[in-house]
Amino acid sequence: MHVNGLSKFRRLAVPALALALTAVPMTSYAAGGRGGSDQQRGSGQGGRSGKTLYAHTKVTTTVNGSSTTTETGSLTSRDVNWTPPACWYEPAFSPKQLKGSLDALRKFNPFGLGNMVADVYDGYFKDGDPYKNYNLDKQGEGMFWAGVANPNREDEPEAQACDKPPFWVDNGETPDEPLALTPQVLAEYAYDELPVPGTEIEMKPAGATKVNLPTWIWLDKAKFKKISVTASLPGTGLSATTTAEPVSLHIDPGTSDAQTYPASGDCQINADGSIGEPYADGKANDTPPCGVTYLGSSGSDGAYALQATVTWKISWTSTTGEGGDLPDGTFGATQDVTVQEIQSVNR
Repeated sequence: MHVNGLSKFRRLAVPALALALTAVPMTSYAAGGRGGSDQQRGSGQGGRSGKTLYAHTKVTTTVNGSSTTTETGSLTSRDVNWTPPACWYEPAFSPKQLKGSLDALRKFNPFGLGNMVADVYDGYFKDGDPYKNYNLDKQGEGMFWAGVANPNREDEPEAQACDKPPFWVDNGETPDEPLALTPQVLAEYAYDELPVPGTEIEMKPAGATKVNLPTWIWLDKAKFKKISVTASLPGTGLSATTTAEPVSLHIDPGTSDAQTYPASGDCQINADGSIGEPYADGKANDTPPCGVTYLGSSGSDGAYALQATVTWKISWTSTTGEGGDLPDGTFGATQDVTVQEIQSVNR
C-alpha cells in the first residue's frame, strides 16, 4: 500500500473497525510465540483512542508476596526521564479473527460506513497490499500484532505512539519494532503494577510534640518486605518478574526550622528489615537513629506536614534469562505534626 493509501487506511478504517471490535467480542487463537506449540487465547477485543486501533492486552500479572497493610500505592521513578511504557505491540489477532472482524463490520454497517471501511481494510489485508486474504493460509503459523495501551496509562499522550495498523509476525520471530513486547517491556509494565505498602510512620511522641524535643520515627519490619510482580503473556511461556526491595526512608519535616536524624533525613533499612527504632522508656535524652527535632512551634497554622518517603530498589528477571535493574522507585505520604512551645511558670 502506498503512503497515501496507508494514510487513508488510518483515517477511515481505524475508527470503524475499532467500533466493530468493541461491539462484537471475539476470541483469537494462535500457536504460542517464540516457537511454542501451545494455543494462545486472547479476548480479541479492541478499542480506539483518537485514531489509534489497539487491542486489549493479554498480559496478566500476579503479585508474589504480600503486605500486612491494605493501603497500597504505585511507585514513582526517581529517574525523572523514565516511566513505564504507555503502550506496546503484542500478538493480538489470528487471521480468522481479523477476517471475522471485517465480516462483523459489514453486518454492523452504520450509515453504510461499515462497507466503505471494510473495503479499505480489504485493500490492506485481503488484496495483496501488503497481505493476501488476511493470511488465512498461515492460520496457526503466526499472529497479527497490534498496539495495546498500558491500562494504567491509557489516557496519557504517549499511549498514542503505538498507531501502526496490525502487522504480521511468524511464530518464533521477533518483530523489528522498538515498541514490540519484550521481556524488558513486561518487566517495566510489572513495575507499574507493584503494590507497595503505604508509608504511615510510627512516631513518639505521636501526633503532637514539643519544641526541641526529639521525635522518634520508625517503620514496622512486618510491613516493609520485598515484593514482586510477574507479568506474563499467556500461552508463550514468556514472563518477567519485577522485584521491589525497600532500602531507605527519607524524612522531610515540612519546615526548614527543624533538625533531622540523620542530618540527611535518610534513614537506612536495618538488617531485620525495619527502619529506625521504636522509642522505649528511658531514652528521652537519647538521639534517635531516625527522627526529627522541631526548633519552632507550628503556631497558628496548626501543624507541619511531615513527609515520609520510602525508596525501593527495583530489579527484574525473565524466563529468557534476561534481567537487570530498573530505576529506583519512591512512594510517600504526609502526616500532620503539631509542635507546641514548652510552657514554664516563673515565680
